[in-house]
Amino acid sequence: MADVACVDLFCGAGGLTHGLISEGIKVVAGIDVDEACRHPFEANNAARFINEDVGQLDPKRLNDLFGGAQVKVLAGCAPCQPFSTYAQRYDVVGSPRWGLLYQFGRLVKSTRPDLVTMENVPSVAKHAVFGDFVETLQKLGYFIHQEVVDCSLYGLPQNRRRMVLLASRLGPIEIVAPKQDSPTTVRAAIGKLAPIAQGAAHSKDPLHAASKLSDLNLERIRVSRPGGTWRDWPKHLVADCHQRKTGRTYPGVYGRMVWDEPAPTLTTQFYGFGNGRFGHPEQDRAISLREGAILQGFPISYSFIPDGAPIHFKALGRMIGNAVPVTLGEVIGQSIAAHLGIKAKKTKREKKGAVADDARKSLVA
Repeated sequence: MADVACVDLFCGAGGLTHGLISEGIKVVAGIDVDEACRHPFEANNAARFINEDVGQLDPKRLNDLFGGAQVKVLAGCAPCQPFSTYAQRYDVVGSPRWGLLYQFGRLVKSTRPDLVTMENVPSVAKHAVFGDFVETLQKLGYFIHQEVVDCSLYGLPQNRRRMVLLASRLGPIEIVAPKQDSPTTVRAAIGKLAPIAQGAAHSKDPLHAASKLSDLNLERIRVSRPGGTWRDWPKHLVADCHQRKTGRTYPGVYGRMVWDEPAPTLTTQFYGFGNGRFGHPEQDRAISLREGAILQGFPISYSFIPDGAPIHFKALGRMIGNAVPVTLGEVIGQSIAAHLGIKAKKTKREKKGAVADDARKSLVA
């Protein structure tokens, strides 16, 4: 079996890394500009976190991280906000983040890894920077496969579509096919977690915490139904902005999730009832930080902050919402493993599963 070393650029809290490792792909390091990601990355993955700007990364440093591995894999997800549909309403081309995909290409060109993988929002393919990235890979002789992946068909309990690119200098490569017929539901993912009140946290898991609702929003969620919108409310509860003509076409806020469907696409503000369809299906609150992490594919035992550290919803929401879903990381890992003929260490995965089961038992109702 080939000796593999992977470096995860823009690694964040480690969602991609965690998925790759679970499928037998050795990740030696993750690089990210956000120091807050050090704890979740290193506490949950046997890999080193490097707090550095990818745009300033010296290719020699990257080659040193790869060491003498037979197969070098460069993975990453450049921040997707500049490429999102929402962002296109604004002038974001001048944002420094817009050029991070060029920096990814720079490092590929300088280090020539055997495999490259990146993921982003589907609309990234509409932008010249993505075309330039693909062209760079083509000129370097990579076999390229790119596909918009519906993560819900691979077991992620969330409607999330992502552009995934796989490139290999070793031969043709492709994404593995889905193995389940129907999406995983919200009920299957978080249905057995213990109930908590708005503004409260579970005694055994500080991350199973729900943001506090205003009196008005508490009244609103009490009259909200799963899958419904603010259009179902009594008129006195509807926000002024939605009563104007310009606001009537925006029903995708102030909604509850549906038990027997996947969750909507999570954003960095999933913890707020008014920020999307992020209301709990039956409890009068938005989903908790832990529930959001589970819907992103993270094991229930995944640690995001050191024991005893304060809970900051905005920071943790950004960390969880921006993460590559672990489930998608597993899909990418399976694809690379199949390409290289690597078999995942099932005993290790089963052990991780047992730990997650123990953690889940402490939170079930």
